[in-house]
Amino acid sequence: MNAMQEQLFWELRKTQLEILKSLKSKQKNEWMTPILEDELADISTAIKKLKEGNFGQCEMSGEPLPEHLLKTIPTIKSSKDSDILEHFYKKPIISGFF
Repeated sequence: MNAMQEQLFWELRKTQLEILKSLKSKQKNEWMTPILEDELADISTAIKKLKEGNFGQCEMSGEPLPEHLLKTIPTIKSSKDSDILEHFYKKPIISGFF
């Protein structure tokens, strides 16, 4: 693991523990449970990839995913996801108003 991956690992692990704590809490909203469970599954997958050494690779093609997106969204899974995010990431927030 390189330094960036190690930092992401610890951030993902911390988030994983927070989500687990939230899921065990009696005060959670019912509508949040599936969202938290999906996020927990994505985080667990990213942690597994970091441990196995294949983090940052597209699940479909094996090609490397953009590092700047991995730093922001370490649970990204494919080049297709990356392309969609890149498209919206480059759009101005106030487009069409002026």
